[in-house]
Amino acid sequence: MSTASPNLTSPQLRSSGLRARRTWHSERSVDLVAALGGLGLGMVIALGVTAQSWRSLNSPGGWVTAAGRMAGLTGAYMLLVTVLMAGRIPIVERVLGHDSLIRWHRRIAPWALVLIALHGVLVVIGYGESLRIGPFHQFANLITSYPGMLAGFVAFLLLVMAGITSARIAMRRMRYETWWAVHLYTYLALALSLSHQLTTGIMFIGHPLMRAFWTALFIATGGVVFVYRVLLPLWRTAFHQLQVASVQAECPGVSSVLLEGRRLGRLPISGGQFIQLRILKRGLWWQAHPYSVSALPDDRHLRITVRDVGDHSGAMAQLKPGTRVAIEGPYGAFTSDARATDRILMIGAGVGITPLRAMLEDLPSGVDVVMLARAHDEHSLALRGELQQLVGRHHGRLHELFGSREHVKLDARVLRRLIPDVAHRDVFVCGPEGFTTMILEAIRDLGVPEKPDLHSPRDLRLLTRS
Repeated sequence: MSTASPNLTSPQLRSSGLRARRTWHSERSVDLVAALGGLGLGMVIALGVTAQSWRSLNSPGGWVTAAGRMAGLTGAYMLLVTVLMAGRIPIVERVLGHDSLIRWHRRIAPWALVLIALHGVLVVIGYGESLRIGPFHQFANLITSYPGMLAGFVAFLLLVMAGITSARIAMRRMRYETWWAVHLYTYLALALSLSHQLTTGIMFIGHPLMRAFWTALFIATGGVVFVYRVLLPLWRTAFHQLQVASVQAECPGVSSVLLEGRRLGRLPISGGQFIQLRILKRGLWWQAHPYSVSALPDDRHLRITVRDVGDHSGAMAQLKPGTRVAIEGPYGAFTSDARATDRILMIGAGVGITPLRAMLEDLPSGVDVVMLARAHDEHSLALRGELQQLVGRHHGRLHELFGSREHVKLDARVLRRLIPDVAHRDVFVCGPEGFTTMILEAIRDLGVPEKPDLHSPRDLRLLTRS
């Protein structure tokens, strides 16, 4: 099904200088946030240290119990940090990128879980030594007799469940919707853990200022998540009133969904970013999925281009005009703001072409553009005519390579032949994981430094999961 759509390759005036100034201020803000995070960790450690006394430390099991308490405090703080990393805070997302934040989230979260587990083990051993009973007997006593202990144990089990489902092998075997639902229990785990800590933590009992500080830390974290993951999407959805205008097949398995709404030009979207969409119809309204923007919004229209790789993305191609849509975002630092020079190379494959197409539209005049687009054949290259037109507008070069990855191997030799000055360009790569890995290895061999001139988005890995 298809209806007439606006000219999606018409020039749009966008102030790159203004965006550069905004990025500079954003970077300073992220530095401030990082400093505050370090200060918070220092305060947490000080909180744990000052709560101890020489008498308690030198009692039977005192040092073990103190180490367990410190592990619990530090683990809880790290857990709050990981929640904020996934909190979709716009200024942080803009500079660091959703992909980078999620990578750090996945690196830190296991350590937080290990520290919380260590907290439980050490406290059980320490209490057991003080009472001269075995750890299993002491564990049973803690769960059944101490207030708040059962809540803490349930919180730990919920965190373990979230950790297990985040393992790559588990994520490959489960639906995105299941993974998302399990992770919602993390917020319940945080609430239960706060109750447990305030009820049993020696550093909080009889210390109203410390209780107030710790409670404020949890409430502030929950507030930030609520504002940016709930209130802001609700406001943008209500204000912009997005609905499906048309759906058009681009090539086998790939469709463009044109959305229309009110004052869409006010959305702070840059080419290369993605948005989360929630289809407001039965069976789909409760789940949001990420899709790259394939054409920058004007005042009335916004477009995404979707590859059918699952239930949600498959349903996108069947949407009827007038279907209401909720929006979250934009997210991602894979934008032209990341470039360090006025010479760039874009390399895309499959549906990875679509964010690059939007980035082409977003580039200021005077940028020297070379684009390399790979597809199985000319009929499976999405948005081919638009790519040709946009690259032509920049007086650039478009290399179209057709064939499978085995037959058209883009190694360092081929890239050097096609783009002799590749080592002097900012390189943007977007495509399936195997393709992206192959390209990154090749351009590293050609001497392209990984930072700050090499930009490899992992946002598309979210698309392949949808």
